[in-house]
Amino acid sequence: MKKYISTLLFLCLTFTGIYADEQDSVPRKIIHVISLDFKPAYTFPTKSFFKGENMAKSPIRTNLSGHIKYGFKFAPNSYMGKMYPNTIQGIGIGYNTFYNTKEVGNPIAVYVFQTSRIASLTQNLSLDYEWNFGASFGWKKYDAEKNPYNTIVGSKANAYINLGFLLNWQITNEVAFRAGIGLSHYSNGNTSYPNYGVNTLDGRIGLMWCPQDDPNSRINNKNKLAVIPKYGFKPYVSYDLIVYGATKKKGIVWQDGSGMLIPGKFAVAGLNFNPMYNFNKYFRAGLSLDAQYDESANITDHVANTDTPTDDVKFFRPPFIEQFSLGLSARAEIVMPIFSINLGIGKNFICRGADTNSFYQTFVLKTDITRNVFLHVGYQLYKFKNPNNLMLGIGYRFYADKNRY
Repeated sequence: MKKYISTLLFLCLTFTGIYADEQDSVPRKIIHVISLDFKPAYTFPTKSFFKGENMAKSPIRTNLSGHIKYGFKFAPNSYMGKMYPNTIQGIGIGYNTFYNTKEVGNPIAVYVFQTSRIASLTQNLSLDYEWNFGASFGWKKYDAEKNPYNTIVGSKANAYINLGFLLNWQITNEVAFRAGIGLSHYSNGNTSYPNYGVNTLDGRIGLMWCPQDDPNSRINNKNKLAVIPKYGFKPYVSYDLIVYGATKKKGIVWQDGSGMLIPGKFAVAGLNFNPMYNFNKYFRAGLSLDAQYDESANITDHVANTDTPTDDVKFFRPPFIEQFSLGLSARAEIVMPIFSINLGIGKNFICRGADTNSFYQTFVLKTDITRNVFLHVGYQLYKFKNPNNLMLGIGYRFYADKNRY
């Protein structure tokens, strides 16, 4: 997980040299951006641990974090700058405290981010959004002896996802003040147990500085739409083929309400074939044929020795049909420079057993490497609430838009 996130961050920086406007022969040029954010947050009391059943005997209701970010936007006379004049992407690092260092820790988040404009409100004021996607390190995980009350976090490293909406006030040509709200989620994608996750609702204030911005390149907030290049856009169909894998942990709950964690980790492998209709430069949608093999699926229906202590339970391997599923999902994708966010909801139609016979939901971040190849980092839920597995892989896009590269 750490290695994969590091690769993602490295690629975000190296991509500054990938994008160039081939048709206009514009030199590769970017505008650097530095920002600072301060986020006081409310921690949702999803479990009794947050309500005060902890060693400190005190509710955990607040979270405070500070963030510093480096980003870039494309020059206004480039193809990407014309298509996405207000879009900034880059990397960030954030320090968190939940005011309970002994049991929760003070995790540090490292992530990629992207922010852009939703609507212009006045000449100097706009409504923006921002997402963060990465990993957080330094959590104090559950330990039966040293940290028995923390049944929320099962690993020292957890994924980090944030989505925020901001008011952006352009104070000067180089400095902007931003304030808004957002939601954050921390979890490990079932790679370790427990994995109930941590969720926060944050307020945010911050400053953004573009020290190399050209006064002539400033985008006036009155211009609500991007300037479309002269060669325009023609809708077309593209096809994404994705291969992914991951590992996960599996727990079991007995009829008396007690539970246990099955020893070891289980492999997950999948393949998606996703035709997408590209409506415009910013949005595409379609259907996806989703095949997945989950080594842990329905294993709890095949207990070999029920009369032994729970810590010595053995399992028969389920038949292949109980661990394989084939589903069809509807997909919608927001397309921005370098990154695309893909959301899906689907149902398995070839499956057997409670673990696979259900609706599933996916959240995916695609990171372009070349015109056709992209990294795929995703997360799958079952029944809108049960975390299932990570989806770490690589994809190939047939009939990609050459003008983006």
